[in-house]
Amino acid sequence: MSNAVANGLAGAGGGIIAQIITYPLQTVNTRQQTERVAKKGLRNSDGSLPTSKRHEVARPTNTLLQIIQVIRTEGWGGLYSGLKPSLLGTAASQGVYYYFYQVFKNRAEAIAAARRDKGHGDGTVGMLSWLVVAAIAGSLNVLFTNPIWVLVTRMQTHTQAERKIMEERREALLREASERSLVDSTLSDKLAELDSEKPRPYGTLHAACEVYNEAGIAGFWKGIVPTLIMVCNPSIQFTIYESLLKHLRRKRAANKQGSKNITSLEVFLSGAVAKLGATLATYPLLVVKSRLQAKQEIGGNISLRYSGTLDAIIKMIRYEGLPAFYKGMSTKIVQSVFAASVLFMIKEELVKLYMMLAHKSQKAILNLVK
Repeated sequence: MSNAVANGLAGAGGGIIAQIITYPLQTVNTRQQTERVAKKGLRNSDGSLPTSKRHEVARPTNTLLQIIQVIRTEGWGGLYSGLKPSLLGTAASQGVYYYFYQVFKNRAEAIAAARRDKGHGDGTVGMLSWLVVAAIAGSLNVLFTNPIWVLVTRMQTHTQAERKIMEERREALLREASERSLVDSTLSDKLAELDSEKPRPYGTLHAACEVYNEAGIAGFWKGIVPTLIMVCNPSIQFTIYESLLKHLRRKRAANKQGSKNITSLEVFLSGAVAKLGATLATYPLLVVKSRLQAKQEIGGNISLRYSGTLDAIIKMIRYEGLPAFYKGMSTKIVQSVFAASVLFMIKEELVKLYMMLAHKSQKAILNLVK
């Protein structure tokens, strides 16, 4: 097994474990990102409030309280909506990313070593080279796995979208009752019938059919533009990460005493710092991506439908203001930093285990040959 394949499998394994542990935070964060609330005082051209504003209900803004609310209204399953395709996506994303990252990393190191032999440089890979390596690996990963993440986003936000549709139907009944002067008993019966409707089953196949019916095959690549731009996130993340590890190795090499190996705790902290820096830089694009991938036809209001990346940015600024680009950021930071830290730590341990087993196997084979 090549070094690239080993890193790819280790990355997939670490990513799955990190995803399972932090998935409830990811679900809540996606809902926070896609929640539309109009700016105060903003009205439609007919003088009415936008749908998102008319339906605004006091909901908890604290992440922990939101998790509790989901458990109360949807059960524990609500926190794990879309987990199966998410695990598939995580395994595929981490595997594809780490595989290509290692392939291009090996190539970059070989080029740096060749330059050193020719008297150019010290044989180490520079910051720009790391950035290019991470960007190429990230772009390939996005192109291969974006359809999976569209389905995950749909499943995570399905209950939220259904709630808004139900609110729109309730408002239509109240408006009809007001216009036709319906008796209270008739209105009560209709509202009771509406409340008694049970949510439809919604699995991976349902999400896939919904996406296809809305936009065809192209729908599975919704949000691809901001996602490709967000390739700079793992680029920034791995640049910081590799730089920190390089600094630690240099520091250990200079220190003649003590172990020269980097500990799991140092890998954990390096991964946390790297992910924190990358998340802060690219979060607005993540919000735009989630908005594009979520169900668009909500409430029949134009402010809630986006035709593309630029349209989403313009409407978010117009109807919600700049704070909309940072919704749920604190939740994302906690989730991303913890997930990245666990991922890096487990990946490094799995790679070490593979190297140790490979070394023992080679040694056993040599002993048999002798």
